Amino acid sequence: MYFYIMSKITFTIVITCVILLFGTQEFSAQQQSMSKDQQALVRAPYLKVGDTVAIVAPSGILKNRTAEIKRAQDLLSSWGLHTVVGKHVFADGNHFAGTDAERCADFQEAMDDPTISAIWAARGGYGTIRIIDKLDYTKFRKNPKWVIGYSDITALHSQLHVEGFETMHAMMAVSVTEDLSDIKETVQTFKDALFGKPLSYSLEGSSYNKPGTVTAPLVGGNLSLLYSMLGSKTSIDVSGKILFIEEIGEYAYSVDRMLQSLKRAGYFDNCKGVIVGDISKVRKNTTPWGSSIEQLILDALSEYNFPIAFKMPAGHEEDNRALILGHTVTLSVGKEASTVKFKH
Repeated sequence: MYFYIMSKITFTIVITCVILLFGTQEFSAQQQSMSKDQQALVRAPYLKVGDTVAIVAPSGILKNRTAEIKRAQDLLSSWGLHTVVGKHVFADGNHFAGTDAERCADFQEAMDDPTISAIWAARGGYGTIRIIDKLDYTKFRKNPKWVIGYSDITALHSQLHVEGFETMHAMMAVSVTEDLSDIKETVQTFKDALFGKPLSYSLEGSSYNKPGTVTAPLVGGNLSLLYSMLGSKTSIDVSGKILFIEEIGEYAYSVDRMLQSLKRAGYFDNCKGVIVGDISKVRKNTTPWGSSIEQLILDALSEYNFPIAFKMPAGHEEDNRALILGHTVTLSVGKEASTVKFKH
């Protein structure tokens, strides 16, 4: 009986120690995870006169678009900035601006070059997602710089957000028109963001707005890209954050499908707010959807109580205001008007 009791006590002690050990390790891992998620993202130095910007093409082909790139260079030059253009920017890789290896090489060179202060995407389209896992971020972590673009560049925004860095959702090089008065706000907010001037936007009111005020980091980008990265290591965590979305050229049912899929994956469970940019050129289906895009979005997110602001001028329209992703903003939403103020 003595040995039975002692064995039982010994067994209990061992089991207790194992539970305590693994419980402590699990708690420590949770603490580390929470600590990493709550840490402010690294912000690259804002630009100053004399800095250099690299123009690269991680996505679609730039056939017959040399004049647009030259206009982009001239614009940066007028601000006192130097430019370098990736050697493969005008390469022909069928749909792409060169092969995956060539596009990756240009981007890698720009990331690794300590004299480069910002990397500006020439255009979007499709292709960035094919190279993001081939990039080495070692030197970038030591010498961070701004990565700028929108649409397909959302893949890079998300990747760098996961890596712990702020990025810039703004116009791309081919967005520079001959008459800049047509895109005055687009250009001015891009310049302000580059040089570190505080960004603050007053949005038109909308009857679809879901009122509320929240302060949190801003993340997001193109809805299709966010959806396509779901389940991968590049999928951003929107817990405790405000999500910005924009889209172009999709059917209403496709927008709904993407939102429903994100929702089913728990994407919005701890989201603090949503800012809806331009949902442009919605394609007409043979079967009418039956409601506006705004109502579609509200219906998809109806079970959540966070504020939702429509009419953010950012996306695939000419008026494409700059956003610093990863940066903390205060979002105040009302039916008559909304504001987005970036913490300075």
